[in-house]
Parts: sequence; C-alpha cells; structure tokens
Amino acid sequence: MSDPKRYELRGVSASKSEVHQAIKGLDKGLYPLAFCKILPDIAGNDPAYVNIMHADTAGTKTSLAYMYWKETGDLSVWAGIAQDAIVMNLDDMACIGIDKGILLSSTIGRNKNLINGEVIKEIIQSTARFCKMLTESGVDIHLAGGETADVGDIVRTIDVGFTAYARAAKQDLIINDITPGQVIVGLASYGQATYETEYNGGMGSNGLTSARHDVFSADYATRYPDSYDPNTPREVVYTGTRKLTEEITVGDQNITLGKLVLSPTRTFLPVITQMLGKHRSAIKGMIHNTGGAHAKVKKFASGVKIIKDNLLPIPPLFDIIQEESNTSYEEMFQVFNMGTRLEIYTDERTAEALIEISKSFNIDAQIIGRVEMADEVSVEVHHEGNVIQY
Repeated sequence: MSDPKRYELRGVSASKSEVHQAIKGLDKGLYPLAFCKILPDIAGNDPAYVNIMHADTAGTKTSLAYMYWKETGDLSVWAGIAQDAIVMNLDDMACIGIDKGILLSSTIGRNKNLINGEVIKEIIQSTARFCKMLTESGVDIHLAGGETADVGDIVRTIDVGFTAYARAAKQDLIINDITPGQVIVGLASYGQATYETEYNGGMGSNGLTSARHDVFSADYATRYPDSYDPNTPREVVYTGTRKLTEEITVGDQNITLGKLVLSPTRTFLPVITQMLGKHRSAIKGMIHNTGGAHAKVKKFASGVKIIKDNLLPIPPLFDIIQEESNTSYEEMFQVFNMGTRLEIYTDERTAEALIEISKSFNIDAQIIGRVEMADEVSVEVHHEGNVIQY
C-alpha cells in the first residue's frame, strides 16, 4: 500500500491539502511571508504595533499518552502533552520574533469516563511549571486560565489545546526574507537541553498518527479501542511489531520506546530569546519544521532554491519509524523533522554565533545548507547520496 493511501485510510494527510484548499484566498495578514499571521493592532490601534493570535493542539499524541498511562500508570506523560500543545504555539510565534508579552489560554476536552481528575490536574499543574521555566529563561509569558469540558460524546479520550496572544512592535518582527547567499542554521530536536530533565527523542507533535500505528503492535488495537477511530480500516491500525514498554538504549541511557515517541516537543524559546537579544537584525528568517517538515519552508519563500545538504544526524527514533513502516525517505522528510526542527536563515558570520548560543544550551546545531537563486521556490534535501526534491 502506498504511503499516501495508508495516511488517507487513517484519516490524516501529510500535506494538509484539504486545509490549504479551504483557506485559499483568505487574508494572510499584514505580512504574507511571515511564519504566523500578523494582524493590525486592534487592541491598541497603534500603527507601530501588531497583534498575533495563534492556536494549536497536541494532536493525536494524546491517544498514545493515554495508552502509555494505562499500561504503566506514569502520569508524567501528561506533562509532556501540555508542553506539546504549548510549544506548537509559542515556537511558531518565536519564528516572527515574539518572546515577550505572551498570554496563554488552554482548551481541554475530555471523555470523563476514561480520563480522570489526576490527569487533568497533571496537565494544568505542568502547564504552570513549564511556563515558570520559560519565565526563568527570560520569556515574558502569563497564564490566562482556560476551559476544561467533559465532552465524551465527541472526544474519544482527551484533546489538549492552547491559544496564545501577543502584541508586538513592528520594528521587532522577523518577517521571512530568504534570499540567495544566506546559510541555514539547523537546531536539533533531540538530546537533552540544559532546561530539560531527560533525553528527548525529537518527535515533536507531527506525524503521531502515522508513527504510533506504524510502530506499535496490533495487540494495542484490541486492548485500547478508544485510542483510534473505529471507522479506520483494521489493516492500517497498529501494524508494527514493537511494544510501548520495550527499552531502547540511546547513548548511555535506557528509555522505553513509548516514552521515546512521547518525548515532549522541545521548545527553542530560551535559545531564541538569547539569539534575538544579540542578533535580531541579522536573522532573516526562521522556520519551525512542524506540519510539512522539511518542505514547509516553501510556503515562506519565493524565487530561491533551498538546499539542505548537511542536515544533523537522524536520531534513533526516526530510524525505528522508517524501519517499521518502510516509508520512503521522501515521505519521511515531509512528515517528520528527522532531528532538525528549527531553521534560521542568516549570514555565515552570524551563523557561527547562533550555533555557539545553541550549543551553550546543550542543543546541537550546525550550518545545514544554503540558499541559491532560482526561478521558482524549491527545497532540495540530501540524504545518503540521494537528492530529494520538493
């Protein structure tokens, strides 16, 4: 079965073509090439300022957290789910230079018959802990409460989302201006940053429907029917061979495969805040490789070829996914970050300074590619002697 067909049967899309078609022609805000939609200053009516509002969820990663929690009783995975949903907002906003004046509100919908009060408490309290860590790292963020609803008729387990808002000065914005001659600095999604408490497998919150069904055993379909859509054909439900609790050795650490996939989406905000403080004017573009992964930058550039011929090493997690699913690397690099989740476009001199800042947080970084002139925008990913074109 082809990859696109398998994804379609599971009710997901690597390209989100239907979503893009639905929003085609809608207003893209003040700066169409900005990573987030930027609106006029409705709050203050000041032409020197803008408003940004962003919403996102942890997606189907919550289904995997549910299974792992039921298998092991480990509540800590829910802290990771809260972080996933928060980071999918904040790191997108960081790509346009937003690291202060941030308001954050949650929207949680649960099936009360399956998700108890302990889980809700862990999600809410871990949200506060995560925001405290960000504040201590120099990020100006404030919790504005939220809504928690019991909606078992429409949510199988739990849905965790956040909405973030900020008001910013136009002069502080980073609007993608990706031009020939620039280099690309890539930051790793894996390892253990100085502000993380354990090894991060690098998964993020994209491609989870594919990853959990491709990697984990059919046994989970019987034991946890609430973890997937009952309308999904059984031949694409949990088709892998692996167990949630089997241990994987990564470096000098042992970690279960379930926790490896559930690694919280790493926030780069502490790193970006320091980068913006020292090099804001030299940063010409930032791309958060979430939906669309390494092809995502195509939406934020024109008239250039983006060549990624020196990507960071692929961490073990993505090798496991590829081996279990036999997915082509063309599809892998379009669904998963493959170990490089943040791209910064700048000049070579600034690139070295940004790499130094990243490494001071124990996050690997390097120049992963360059930008060349072209008639049409395209992305070229080099992997093991092959060139993948998007």
